Amino acid sequence: MRRRRNRPPSPRRNRFRGLWTTFPGRLWIAECQHLGNGARFNMMLQSAWSLDNTLPVPQLPQYWARAIIGALSILCFGISYDGEFVFDDSEAIINNKDLRPETPLSNLWEHDFWGSNLISNTSHKSYRPLTVLTFRLNYLIAGGLHPVGFHVVNIALHSVISVMTLDVFSVLLGGLVHDEKGRLLNRAPKASFLAALFFAVHPVHTESVAGIVGRADLLCALFFLLSFISYCKAFRKYDAEGEFSFYWIFASLLLCAIAMLCKEQGITVLGVNTVFDALVICKMDILHLGMALLRKPKLSEILLLWKRGFFTRILLVASGGIALLYVRWRIMGTGPPVFTEVDNPASFADNALVRAINYNYYYSLSTWLLVCPWWLCFDWSMGCLPLIKSVGDIRIFAPLVFWIVLIGIIFQALFSMNPDEKRILASGITLLVIPFLPASNIFFRVGFVIAERVIYLSSAGYCMLLSYGICILSRHVGRFKNIISLAVAGLVILNIMQCIRRSCHWRTEEDLFTSALSVCPFNAKVHYNVGKNLADRGKEISAIQYYREAVRLNPKYVHAMNNLGNILKERKELHEAEELLSRAVAIQPDFAAAWMNLGIVQNSLNKFEEAERSYWTAIKYRKKYPDCYYNLGRLYADLHRTSEALNAWRNATLLKPNHSLAWNNLIILLDNTGNLAQAEAVGKEALKLLPNDHTIMFSFANVLGKLKKYKESENLFLKALQINPTIASYHGNLAVLYHRWGRLDLANKQYKLALKLDPTSPGIMENYNLLKKKLDQVRKGQQ
Repeated sequence: MRRRRNRPPSPRRNRFRGLWTTFPGRLWIAECQHLGNGARFNMMLQSAWSLDNTLPVPQLPQYWARAIIGALSILCFGISYDGEFVFDDSEAIINNKDLRPETPLSNLWEHDFWGSNLISNTSHKSYRPLTVLTFRLNYLIAGGLHPVGFHVVNIALHSVISVMTLDVFSVLLGGLVHDEKGRLLNRAPKASFLAALFFAVHPVHTESVAGIVGRADLLCALFFLLSFISYCKAFRKYDAEGEFSFYWIFASLLLCAIAMLCKEQGITVLGVNTVFDALVICKMDILHLGMALLRKPKLSEILLLWKRGFFTRILLVASGGIALLYVRWRIMGTGPPVFTEVDNPASFADNALVRAINYNYYYSLSTWLLVCPWWLCFDWSMGCLPLIKSVGDIRIFAPLVFWIVLIGIIFQALFSMNPDEKRILASGITLLVIPFLPASNIFFRVGFVIAERVIYLSSAGYCMLLSYGICILSRHVGRFKNIISLAVAGLVILNIMQCIRRSCHWRTEEDLFTSALSVCPFNAKVHYNVGKNLADRGKEISAIQYYREAVRLNPKYVHAMNNLGNILKERKELHEAEELLSRAVAIQPDFAAAWMNLGIVQNSLNKFEEAERSYWTAIKYRKKYPDCYYNLGRLYADLHRTSEALNAWRNATLLKPNHSLAWNNLIILLDNTGNLAQAEAVGKEALKLLPNDHTIMFSFANVLGKLKKYKESENLFLKALQINPTIASYHGNLAVLYHRWGRLDLANKQYKLALKLDPTSPGIMENYNLLKKKLDQVRKGQQ
């Protein structure tokens, strides 16, 4: 028999044995003394394996890592600091009265994110009072609607969140291990730094950071992470007896509630905390857990979990979650929000299979935005993503690829021989999927197709999995370490460049809307927004082209029809405007604005009876509609139905006390009908509400002049001229006042100023000729 020679242990074996002498190794050995050989082998494999061993990333002190992540996050989005209010900012900030100091703070708790009453059937039901409160603070500090302050807060929030992810990733990638003083040990500093770096510079975050409305997602993410970190702190003294801190569990639940008050998505942190407890704290094996649930669990297993406090914690978390959901449902009032087919066409598909396929297609595209964030758009509705309706559609492969990859990762998380790998993959999938569930259409219909804002939190899970993938790659192809380093650096640089580029798009509505044309050329809403932006800037001809394209892409797009009809009305193309507006109200009978605009066009076409019906139909669907009452008053005035015109304009001023045109027309009509005393009373009332309105001053001054209250009339004329000295009729009517008053020299001066501004005015010229005759008579009399 051949005799074995004694050989010294190989360097590899020495290194392997040396790893077991480390502090964590001894802990793990002690923990699994009672386990079998297979389990001990897994523990040996776990301790021998380290994420950071071959990762080609420099290991930095914690303060340097935090500083770099914070600085790069500001570099990516800092260029948006002086951007305008764009897109949804108009409704959530500019038109939201809840931001104004005069609005009671209690309104924030009764209104939705957009300022509508929660009990209204038209409410969006997005209950985010703490986010609106931060907008209100911005308004108070800046003294008004100055976008710089709003943008700076968003950028700062993203920077803080990015730094916080470093702690979160250190727990999820390295495990929850504390030293003897209870301080967290970061077992994967390089891997967690890389994941946090990817998160800080991810371009998909641009909408949340550069768009001020994204504040809701940022605040929600901030308190989401704080809730998770608080949950982790509950286990600083966790041992075999299952000791944990109730204080930190309750703190986690409180922070979850705060996250929900910033955005509804905050509730999902409870799911992440539960999975974390099972995988990291109780060290459950997912596969074994599933098998145990299929069969009758052993009493010893249940007792072990009970001893370690798992059931107690889950009961606390579940109770807190149910209570929060119940309160949220009660606050919602009348039930879930109502969305239309254009908002989310897949959810309105009659066939359940078509709905399922398209939902999964949306999931795959959301994932693709995380993997390749170069195809970004502010809106993905209205034809941007046509429905998949047949198996012959090549896009059906997108959800197939998505599920193949996801199932592959799940399979690896279930059957890997490495416990750390199981934990990391399962945690990454949890952080990727659970925050996305409210936007998945599984539990309720959502009002969008794809939204970059809703994957802000989910991107953390993707960044974690990406960092782990690079760790595995560098471990298996260590000889190409330099290439991997260059690839990682290149990816970070490309992301930073895309963040800066995309942030520039979000600085103005013009750039934001036009940038979407190349991404979603078949999106009717993109063309509509480009057209609206052009119309607001006075470029009506270009706006008409985009509105027409929006209507062509979506023949039922009533808002595009309404805006196009308005422009055509102003351009006196009345017949086409009438046709468009008639189509709009036929498609959406309760579209009050279109009914009013149709009435204006019909009035211009002398279709008075039809115009009156259109106005009253608009008021039927919108009870408080001051502009419609104003236009109805104009119709009645044209028809010499004086009392009805006065009533209509009075209704307009009651509904909207600062309705200048209605007040002005009231004064003029009362003046023209000889009701000078009533006109004087209305003029005084109007000036109390609108003390700086020069048009009301002018009309009221004419009334006072007829009442021979010359001094008061003169003062009003002079005030009106001080505000706007370039209107010829102001000078002309002041000249008439001086003429009546007998101050002929002043009248002569004002007539000359009026004719200088408008030499062709027949009324001013006629009155001036009368004055000259009178001046000639005065001179002859003096001679």
